[in-house]
Amino acid sequence: MAKIVLLTLASIFVFLLITTVAARRILYPQIPFSDVAAYPLVGVFAQLLAYLLVLAFMFLLIVNQPQQRFFRALSWNWPRNWSVYLTAGVALSLGLQFFAHFLPMPKSLPVDRFFQTPLQAWVLAIFGVTFAPLLEEFFFRGFLYPVLARRMGIAAAVIVTSLGFCLIHIAQLGRAWAPVLVIFMVGLALTITRAATKSLAASLLIHMAYNGTISFLMFVGTDGFRHLERLSQ
Repeated sequence: MAKIVLLTLASIFVFLLITTVAARRILYPQIPFSDVAAYPLVGVFAQLLAYLLVLAFMFLLIVNQPQQRFFRALSWNWPRNWSVYLTAGVALSLGLQFFAHFLPMPKSLPVDRFFQTPLQAWVLAIFGVTFAPLLEEFFFRGFLYPVLARRMGIAAAVIVTSLGFCLIHIAQLGRAWAPVLVIFMVGLALTITRAATKSLAASLLIHMAYNGTISFLMFVGTDGFRHLERLSQ
């Protein structure tokens, strides 16, 4: 587990350096290095490369164990009623957005910088429905939760896993307690689903539908990401 965490942190840092150097040399030769590193698309591309590396490492870590198969080891267990979990993800997203209206949500968050141009919005929307939930589910509900459940019990494992999921999003949320609470509730719902169904695929479907619903509502509300200024209104 510690190896995966260290590899994730190290690979994001290394790939951020590499992509920043490449972007500055090819696309932004006149812009300071620190400014290029802060560009959202540079960060997303670096994160994508890091996630691919970590996924490969997870795969090798499991298949190198005697008589272990990757998806079986993670309790993949694709549900027959998969559409129910997609619907649950949509309902969770809409429900928590409604709940958030009663909280003191900040007018702007650090994650808003990813929505300055239509290209950035498209990239983040696609990334948020594909690789981001995939790796997060593999790590938190596939690797971390089972280990904690064996050592601490199911209830404690659900809470700790949800807290860990919440912590990786805190920087994007500006450490404001209201959006952090919402993302903790998302983690709680996903981990409870994993614990109750013994299916990682079930929590992944909810996660993808949750993120996809947010992206779809933003797409509609900004006229196809053409009027992103509406997000701050």
